[in-house]
Amino acid sequence: MTSYAPVTPAERQALVDESGRVIAQGSKSFRFASQIFDEETRARSWLLYAWCRACDDVTDGQTLGHDAVTPDNPAERIAFLRATTTEALAGKPTGLAAFDAFATVAAECAIPPGLAAAHLAGFERDATGWIPETETDLLSYCYQVAGAVGVMMAHVMGVEPQERDTLDRAADLGIAFQLANIARDIVDDAHVGRRYLPDAWLAEEGLTGADLSDPAHRRALARIAIRLATLADRYRCSSKVGAARLPFRSRWAVNSAARIYGKVATRAVELGAGAWDRRISIPRREKIWLVTLALADSLRTPRNVSREGLWTSES
Repeated sequence: MTSYAPVTPAERQALVDESGRVIAQGSKSFRFASQIFDEETRARSWLLYAWCRACDDVTDGQTLGHDAVTPDNPAERIAFLRATTTEALAGKPTGLAAFDAFATVAAECAIPPGLAAAHLAGFERDATGWIPETETDLLSYCYQVAGAVGVMMAHVMGVEPQERDTLDRAADLGIAFQLANIARDIVDDAHVGRRYLPDAWLAEEGLTGADLSDPAHRRALARIAIRLATLADRYRCSSKVGAARLPFRSRWAVNSAARIYGKVATRAVELGAGAWDRRISIPRREKIWLVTLALADSLRTPRNVSREGLWTSES
């Protein structure tokens, strides 16, 4: 458990407002889906998101998810994130809205500190230039940077610590999201010296990391995008079983996010070698349709998909 000095209602509302501003600029898809939550869950999801966004931005030297550069002091940045997060969870006001927001939601929802540590470990991998060798390595990274956030979101939505299968399936959805993001950003990541495609996968295609930004290899990248989308779909299908156990509005919001992020992966597959000519985005009108489909998803019982063979955190 974390120690925590409660903020006043006015201070909390200011944190929620600032977090809402951050999410509006940093993740239009997540903000769109979050509107479906009940008011309290929505506010808490924004408080959590603000911290996740700040960690990502500090690590990548970017602003609200845009204009990433390669920082010249990566170790210092990770040390700052760890120290400031620790201070916030210990009940010390940091004066930084994102960290105070996280302390607020962590206390209100009893989010285990180990999940924050796991999330920061993923950013530390980024900061050290880590590259996965195998699919298992890739999945462990996806858990850290997104699956752990899925578990934190499950706590925000009221899932109890003993509901292990539901928490694992929440992690599955985060993993699916990250796999979709990786498919979308293969070339952009390569331009800033990042690579999340396992060595083993590249070897099967006869590629090296240096080939990822070369347009001559786009057909091979398209095959890899299919592989990422197929893997993401396995984890997304598992997550539907856990989502069905949530309160209705949370279930609908989660299924909406799953539909929207799932479309990112399938759009990368549909575009083939042209998937990286411009950044993939989902238009608002299409998001509305996907949210409608998610409503139908939320009104029926999903197929009982086993988690056998899926990557699972030991924590």
